[in-house]
Amino acid sequence: MTCRAFCALTLLATPLGAQSAFDRTKPPMLPRPAELTVPEVKALSLPNGLKLNVVEHHELPLVHVILSVAGGARLDASRPGLATFTANMLDEGAGTRSALQLQSELAYLGAQLTTAADWDRTTVSLKVPVRTLEPALDLMADVVLRPTFSAAEVTRQRGLRLTVILQRKDQPNTLAQLAFSTALYSAGHPYYNPTGGDSATTVTLDSAKVRAFYEATIRPSRATIYAVGDMSSAQLREALGKRFGAWRDLQSAAVVRSNVTPTTLGSGRRIVLVDKPNAAQSVIVIGAPGFERSSPDYAAVQVMNTILGGLFTSRLNFNLRETKGYTYGAGSRFDFRLAPGPFTASAAVRTNVTDSSLVEFFKELRKMRDSLVTDAELAKAKASLELGIPDELETTSQIAGEMAALGVFGLALEEKRDFARKVRAVTKAAVQRAARQYVPEDRVLITVVGDLAKVRAGIEALKLGDVSVLEVGQVVR
Repeated sequence: MTCRAFCALTLLATPLGAQSAFDRTKPPMLPRPAELTVPEVKALSLPNGLKLNVVEHHELPLVHVILSVAGGARLDASRPGLATFTANMLDEGAGTRSALQLQSELAYLGAQLTTAADWDRTTVSLKVPVRTLEPALDLMADVVLRPTFSAAEVTRQRGLRLTVILQRKDQPNTLAQLAFSTALYSAGHPYYNPTGGDSATTVTLDSAKVRAFYEATIRPSRATIYAVGDMSSAQLREALGKRFGAWRDLQSAAVVRSNVTPTTLGSGRRIVLVDKPNAAQSVIVIGAPGFERSSPDYAAVQVMNTILGGLFTSRLNFNLRETKGYTYGAGSRFDFRLAPGPFTASAAVRTNVTDSSLVEFFKELRKMRDSLVTDAELAKAKASLELGIPDELETTSQIAGEMAALGVFGLALEEKRDFARKVRAVTKAAVQRAARQYVPEDRVLITVVGDLAKVRAGIEALKLGDVSVLEVGQVVR
C-alpha cells in the first residue's frame, strides 16, 4: 500500500469531530510539570568523622563515588596553577603502581577514575560496576592517600603544562577570558590568575612543592564523599570505611587558607583590547562581578539570564546570530563560585562587524533592564529551567555530580526541588528587578580580542569608555 493510500484510509477512519477538534495552527498546550521528586540522600559518616552522602540507585549495576575536598585553585595564593597541577598528579602513580599500571588495572576492572580541581574543590571520581567495586576502591584509596609524586612524572607533567600555556597565545577565546579576568580582578585575588597557572610558577614546580601542597590541602577534615549506586547505604559505608575510615589530618602540615577580597568596578565602562593580527573573528566578552550563590535572587536571575542569553533562542543569540548574522552563537552566564564569580555576555563575531556587535550587545542589555519581558518569554524560560532538572538526575553519575556541586555551597540535593518551586513563582517584575541589579550597563568591563588594525577605530568611535591595550604576553604569562 502506498503512503498516499494509507493516509487516505486513515483520514476516512478518523471521526470528523476528532479532526476538527485538533487545531494544527496552534502548538499543543503542555500540562503543568509534576512536583519534582529528588532521590533520597542518606547522610552518614565514617569512623574518622569523614562525611558520607549516599543515594541508593538500583536501575543499573553501577556505583559512582566522588571524593570532594574543599579548596581548589582559590588556595593557590602566589603559586597559580598549583592546585590543578597537584590534582592532575594524584593518578600519575600511586601506592606501588606507576601511572601506566594504575590505568591498566582500572581498565581491567571496567572502572573510570578521574582527578581534577576547579576554583573551589579538588575531586577524585570513580565510576565502576558493582562487582568490581572493592578492588577499584583500593586503587582510589591509593590515589587519594598514597600518591607518589615521582620526580620523573612531575617533570613530564610540567612540560605538558608549559606547552598548554604556550598554546593559549593562539586561542582567541582563551585569550579573551584570561584578559577579562586579569582586568576584572586585582592581583592577589584568587580569580586573578587562571586555574591552569602561568609559566613562571609552572617551571618552579617539583615533587617537594606538590607534596607539601597536597599534605596541607587534601585532608579528611575538608572532605566529603558522595556515593550513588546499586548497593545499600550500609554496604557502601562499609566498603568506603575500609579504605578511608582511618584517614587522618597530618598535624605537621600547615593548613592553607584563602583570602578573598570583594571585587568592584569603578564608575564608567572600561575597554580592554588584545591584538591578534589577521584574526578572522573578534572575541567579545562583556561583564562585571556577579553575586553570591546563596542570594534569594538566584531563581529570578536564572530565569532572567535564560531569556537574555541562556538558550539558543535567547535574545542575544536570536539578535546577533539569527537576525544580524554576525556570529555562530552568542550567550550570557553567571559563574557561581564560593566568592562571587563574574557575569559575562560573549560571542565570537566577524571582524568587520565588531563595533556593530557591541552596539547590539548593549541594546539587548538595556532592553532587559528597561522593559518587562513578554508572557511568552517568561513561560518558555521557566519551563526550560524546570523541565531540565529531571534530566540532571537521571544516572548515577549525574546524581553524584549534582550532590558534589551543590555541596560546594553547603546545599543538599533537595535544593533542586526548591529551585523548581521558586522558578514557578518568578514574575515579570522580578525578572526586571534582577536585570536592573545584576546585568551591567554602565559599570562594565568590555574585552575584545581581534585584529586591532581593523577594529580599534570602530570601537573607539562608539565612545563606550576608556580604552587600554594589552599585549598577548601580558595576558598569557
